Amino acid sequence: VCLTRKNALFAGHEVGAENWALLSSVVATCRLNDVNPVAYLAKILDAIINGHPQSQIEELLPWRFRKTSSPNP
Repeated sequence: VCLTRKNALFAGHEVGAENWALLSSVVATCRLNDVNPVAYLAKILDAIINGHPQSQIEELLPWRFRKTSSPNP
């Protein structure tokens, strides 16, 4: 957390700091749910670009990603 605070000092602008906080939050949530953040971001960005409906946004949350991306036993 201390390293993050120091890095966030150099965001350059208030909007940059807000984006930094948002991205850090997404990465932390992915880690808490045992999801690879890079794979998660790639998949959800692809889904958004391909027109994923806003009414089904819950399907793109990290804890849902883990369930759909893990192999069925």
